[in-house]
Amino acid sequence: MGSFAGGGLPPDDVVVSALRAGDEAMFAALLDTWSHGMLRVARSYVSTDDSAEEVVQDTWLAVIGGIDAFEGRSSVKTWVYRILANTAMKRSARESRTLPWSAFEPVAEPATADVVTPAGWKEPPTAWPTPEGQALASEVRGLIAQALAGLPPRQRIVITLRDVEGCTSEEVCEILDISAANQRVLLHRARTAVRGRLEGYFRSVQRRE
Repeated sequence: MGSFAGGGLPPDDVVVSALRAGDEAMFAALLDTWSHGMLRVARSYVSTDDSAEEVVQDTWLAVIGGIDAFEGRSSVKTWVYRILANTAMKRSARESRTLPWSAFEPVAEPATADVVTPAGWKEPPTAWPTPEGQALASEVRGLIAQALAGLPPRQRIVITLRDVEGCTSEEVCEILDISAANQRVLLHRARTAVRGRLEGYFRSVQRRE
């Protein structure tokens, strides 16, 4: 297949054909491109970094074992991340850290789609601002990580997929097998909570200046 350095992945049909043919270069390209993000998503479910790594390893084994059955009803990435989510949920249930996804009560749709957050945002931006200055940026990254860790599991997973991994709402619904309404509510609540933590931090920074 050749090297993928400096370029993106080829179309899904090429990826699938290469994986079915046992192309090691294609597999390595997928590992390089997706594994870091998969680790972040897995860590949203399980209690340790080691567990997250094992979830990702098990996911890749399942991908290789199941590629012949891939029907192309979704993108390859969505299919891989859905395997990841299912694998991570099973691992999480065994760890008794969180309940299985199906055990959570459904989230009610808000009365209106244009819910205004306490900070006045209708829809917080998907890309968090990066402040100037390495030290400040590092503090903000740490604050975001703390805010994400403190979210309820479903909110944490949805915001990780949407705002950290860049998945579309449709992809998140398919990966997690949830409705579009639930995805919107979970994302809205997660963004509101994280935005609140950030705004409090920036107000304290301004007072120190």
